[in-house]
Amino acid sequence: MNGANAFKVLSDRQRRDILVMLRGGRMSAGDIAQRLGASPAAVSYHLKLLREGGLVKEYRQGNFMYFELDTSVFDELIMWLMQFRGEENEKADMDNGSPLPDDNGGLGTADA
Repeated sequence: MNGANAFKVLSDRQRRDILVMLRGGRMSAGDIAQRLGASPAAVSYHLKLLREGGLVKEYRQGNFMYFELDTSVFDELIMWLMQFRGEENEKADMDNGSPLPDDNGGLGTADA
């Protein structure tokens, strides 16, 4: 998944609300719809986009589909966003040996 797609998926308030709900653990689509006060069709659409964006995982248990967070994309986004923290924070990271983004948006290390 690319960063632009992640930001597009995250731009919708209801999708962000779904992600916050899933922080508490897996939920069925019906439970999500009920808590959001949204139609099952609307929730299904949002869950489809979140799945395609790699932000949630789905799995079937019996007759129900359950959804949970997939944190791998969040980790990638956090690392990419770290490059915008500023020089003061970069110096502190180098002093602590924390990984820093390189010029290509990837990760380098303070020791490299």
